[in-house]
Amino acid sequence: MSRRSFLKGSALVGASAAVGGLGLSPASAQQNNQNGPIRIVMAGYGPPTTSFSLALKRIGDRIESKFEGDVEVRYVYNILDLGYKGLDILWLVEEGLLTIGYQSSSYLTDRVHDLGVVDLPFLFSDNQTARAAMDGELGQTLTSSIETNMDYRILGYFENGLRHMSNRVRPIRSPADMEGLSMRVLPSKVHERTFELLGANPEIMDLSEVIKRIKAGTIDAQENPFANTVTYGVHNFHKYHTASNHFYISRPIFFHRPTFDAWPEELQLEMRAAVKDAVAFQRGLKDQEETDAAAAIREVGGEIIELTAAEVEVFVEAVKPVYAEAQTQYTPELLALAGL
Repeated sequence: MSRRSFLKGSALVGASAAVGGLGLSPASAQQNNQNGPIRIVMAGYGPPTTSFSLALKRIGDRIESKFEGDVEVRYVYNILDLGYKGLDILWLVEEGLLTIGYQSSSYLTDRVHDLGVVDLPFLFSDNQTARAAMDGELGQTLTSSIETNMDYRILGYFENGLRHMSNRVRPIRSPADMEGLSMRVLPSKVHERTFELLGANPEIMDLSEVIKRIKAGTIDAQENPFANTVTYGVHNFHKYHTASNHFYISRPIFFHRPTFDAWPEELQLEMRAAVKDAVAFQRGLKDQEETDAAAAIREVGGEIIELTAAEVEVFVEAVKPVYAEAQTQYTPELLALAGL
């Protein structure tokens, strides 16, 4: 047996044990049970109080109410609590160990090249514009690309939202202030290139790793919506925060496709409706989460810098080479859908 096959098998055994802790095996979690209810396991990588977890619960409550006794929903709100990395949710769903998950789209770019277009910096000016794009033809095109390259059924997009920078070293008002800062970025070549152009030293790493390094003081900076920064306790270690709005990230809601496609049509239709409702619900909660998180940052002595229009323009100018490179990396049709 090759080392790669052995490691894959070992990971599956570990995941099976974790799901088994919920009283489920991979088979019972994903296959319709002729002698009992259809089991659905929903998972994420945040505490039960986040908008994402609350949205999953909203979906589950609706489905169980609609199909009382015929469908059983269980939750793994935070796979990090079971020792997994945030990125592991991708294969846990694709292998059928979990039914439903979500993850920032940047994590999928190594297999779905087209998703890189929505990683471009300063692509969307505000949440409303971004939501319209992801709910419209751009989102539909990206959904098709994901489903072509991965064993998922995509039913919608949660909002991770506009992202900001935080660090432990100094206030950031210009790219010059970023010179030499080590910065965690998502697993996206576009993100990595963006921060190289801004003068930082970007390091791609999973959420679980960066939290450890921030606590240890071995990395200077990170970027996230304020809500994520507070959820994972980063604001307790980073004093300086810049409301830069440099990226907008969505989180596709993905289902193990063989499981979803095997469900009765009535359940499929109701799940689509439930996810659509939950997306609107989650986005509404996200707005308040950002406001509350900004207050939490200030409460522990954090400084939030609001950039002027002129200061933002300096950042935009610095990353323009990314857009020139995008012209050769994506089709004209895809770029047009992204407003480029």
